[in-house]
Amino acid sequence: MLTIGLLLLLGIPLAGVQAAPTVNLGFAQYQGAVDAATNITSFLGIRYAAPPLGDLRFRAPAPPLITPGVQLATVQPNECMQSGDGISPTNPLKARAASVVPSEDCLFLNVYYPSDAVGTPPKDLPTLVWIHGGGYVAGAGSSFNGEDIIRQSNRGVVVVIIQYRLGIFGFLAGAEVKENGVLNAGAGSVLQQVVANGGKTVPQLFRGAITSSTFLPSQYEFNDPIIEFLFSEVVSQANCSSAANALTCLRATSTTLLSTVNANINSAGFFGTFTTVPVIDGHFIVQRPTLSLLEGKVNGQALLSVTNTFEGTAFVNQATNLTAEEYSLALFPKFTQTQANIVSQLYGGLGTQLFQVDAIQGESIFICPTYYMQHAFLGRSFKGEFAIPPGLHGEDVAFYFPGGATPPFNNTQFINAFAQSFTSFIINQDPNIKVSNTITPQWNKFVVGNTEMLFNETAAAPPQPDVRPITTNNALLQRCQFWNSVGNLTGQ
Repeated sequence: MLTIGLLLLLGIPLAGVQAAPTVNLGFAQYQGAVDAATNITSFLGIRYAAPPLGDLRFRAPAPPLITPGVQLATVQPNECMQSGDGISPTNPLKARAASVVPSEDCLFLNVYYPSDAVGTPPKDLPTLVWIHGGGYVAGAGSSFNGEDIIRQSNRGVVVVIIQYRLGIFGFLAGAEVKENGVLNAGAGSVLQQVVANGGKTVPQLFRGAITSSTFLPSQYEFNDPIIEFLFSEVVSQANCSSAANALTCLRATSTTLLSTVNANINSAGFFGTFTTVPVIDGHFIVQRPTLSLLEGKVNGQALLSVTNTFEGTAFVNQATNLTAEEYSLALFPKFTQTQANIVSQLYGGLGTQLFQVDAIQGESIFICPTYYMQHAFLGRSFKGEFAIPPGLHGEDVAFYFPGGATPPFNNTQFINAFAQSFTSFIINQDPNIKVSNTITPQWNKFVVGNTEMLFNETAAAPPQPDVRPITTNNALLQRCQFWNSVGNLTGQ
């Protein structure tokens, strides 16, 4: 139903600025808005599923209910229930200022398109579907303005930004959830299900993929003892331990209490880890992701991946005194001393003890999984590294979605080079076929021993753009081989 709705929405013929555009999706009519300053049309808060409340909690998305009248789609929708705000010393999330109300009724998407579409109907434009990050516990569509991408693409794309259930509301797992609900409910939006099903629509809906800081946490079997322990903790904290049916009790529990349980469960995790994440359910995720990538089971014709130089720093307690060996045992509970000793050997020569720990977190969870994806798309993928100091996780996003804020390196040449690599790939599946001319040199496809593109600044005063090909570090790739070899223990 969502796919049909989007096709209807993007098929509206527009010939210049229109006031209050409307669309009929069958279950509801929505009225959007045209930004007079940018001539970009937006529909905010398009419902794609029924509110997952009451008996629909912990179930697959249900079709939207029929709603009479015209619904205003001009304000940001409720964000999904969030967890963690950086208060606890074991909490990996940074404090954030919520701009919209959190609610379980949050299964909405936002659509943006150029009102004039440069003479091309919106239905014929390439479409970016943006799935926000946040460790499966935080994030919202309101944090990303699709107008930014449209401007950077020379008004050549449509942008769809979706929301999905987070924390225990979206990723509560265990045998009982599989029996009486659905696993990975947060990953169960119609668009994400299409991805899992190989993009099997006519015509094919997805043709390429972009990853910004690929995130691959431990994803265990749905009935793994670790997952069952987490389920029992949720049941206990929600006062449902004595109930005849724990899941029925959880469905009847107030949102307020479940929100507290959600925060408790996630903040109790080891610093820098995310507790409520997808599991292997045999349907949506049929095997460990690293196995799927090794077997080349991927969707799409091309891949663009960007990582930040120091992905792990923000997810490590910078006051820790753990050694590389000790940290690996804490990060991956199924490790034995054998694996910990290998980690110590691989990382023992990488600078200070803290730097080693930062590197373990960043490479095992973010950087190495990116190279696994590059190998799965070998011959049709591009790899970039965002290194503008301090090069921390997520800092590249400000160049895709500046939202009016001043980027960390406010240099027009650099901004165009980096951001338009992104939009050129959306349109052409190749960052070398540029929307407009930039300083980015020829960007070769990723091959082991070949090059990736570095996006950095010089040490001069004032700094200048430093955008050039670099050779992937061989020692890094060797460490990635180790992490790939122990995926059965890391849950990756």
